[in-house]
Amino acid sequence: MGASETYVRGRRLASEQPFALVVGLVAIWLVWFLLRGLATGNVEFNNLVSYAWDGLMRGLIIGLASIGLSMTYSILNFANFAHGDYLTSGAFSGWAVTYLLAGLGEANVGSLLLVGAGGSVFGGTLGVGITTSPIAVIAGMIFAGVGTVALALFIDRFVYRPVRDEGGITLLITSVGVAFALRYLIVFVFGTDVRGTTAAGSVPELSMFVIDGSVKINAHDITLAVVAVGLMLGVHLLLQRTKLGKAMRAMSDNEDLARITGIPTEQVVRATWIIGGGLTGVAGYMFVLWKGTLGFNDGWLLLLLIFAAVILGGIGSIYGAIGGGLIIGLTASMSVIWIPSEFGRAAAFMVMIVILLFKPQGIFSGRTTA
Repeated sequence: MGASETYVRGRRLASEQPFALVVGLVAIWLVWFLLRGLATGNVEFNNLVSYAWDGLMRGLIIGLASIGLSMTYSILNFANFAHGDYLTSGAFSGWAVTYLLAGLGEANVGSLLLVGAGGSVFGGTLGVGITTSPIAVIAGMIFAGVGTVALALFIDRFVYRPVRDEGGITLLITSVGVAFALRYLIVFVFGTDVRGTTAAGSVPELSMFVIDGSVKINAHDITLAVVAVGLMLGVHLLLQRTKLGKAMRAMSDNEDLARITGIPTEQVVRATWIIGGGLTGVAGYMFVLWKGTLGFNDGWLLLLLIFAAVILGGIGSIYGAIGGGLIIGLTASMSVIWIPSEFGRAAAFMVMIVILLFKPQGIFSGRTTA
């Protein structure tokens, strides 16, 4: 290719797709800035790996929580704005069980069930952790999933089902009301204080040596990775290998046709809430285990990132939700290399917007549950 032909193609790209040219130039500058920082020592390689690991952990949580929201939209065709508060509800219920089992006989039962509201008891004092109290943590995680399933089924039966035929907007507004009701019910019961939940100092760490230092990975990171990947694999097998999974895919493609062919659509809806609620509750519990603190608005703060992951991956696509969650998590964490940390969320949404401008239907091009 000659210089003149390259020049002509460059002019054509600048005139026909100016935005693509700008995005390409920005990407080149970001890579150059990173490489220059690594070469000069302004960016340390061990920090880069730490940011990537943190982003992966964050992405697994967002991806796991996004599956339930994507399934709800795919099967029921409405955006559930109460999804974030399902996550918070699961976290509080699961940690109440963890505190109770870890601190039984050491503190007042009421204080334990309220997860140490008002500073009455602390997770560090109880020695809460996957290695120090594994039975309490595993039981809490299971109860978080089961409790959120019960909550999701209860709300669907008495709130969503009566208005399900009224259309998506009605369901959406109803879900906003459910979100506020759940959030302030949690505040009424557990209070507004953010409390530490784990014995952070006693969590075993593994040092992974890199070029100019080491990256620390603790037992809670590994627990999160194992649980999230295991559940994602389980969802994949359910969708691809079971009769229920095939029914869910059929209903997400065409609900009327699924009903005519004899698929029990109400059972599929119930299964959707069970699977989505269980994954969301576990995601909320693991989020708290990973970061070590619990607050009443944890789910609300994650909700926009969860929506971003679902939209980025392709609305209705389970695999897209997982992929979108990983991209959002990595972007939010690694953006601190270029911009102040408080703009990490903004960077994640900016990446979502840029990708959607080139692929409006999302990474998986709007493929449904399959």
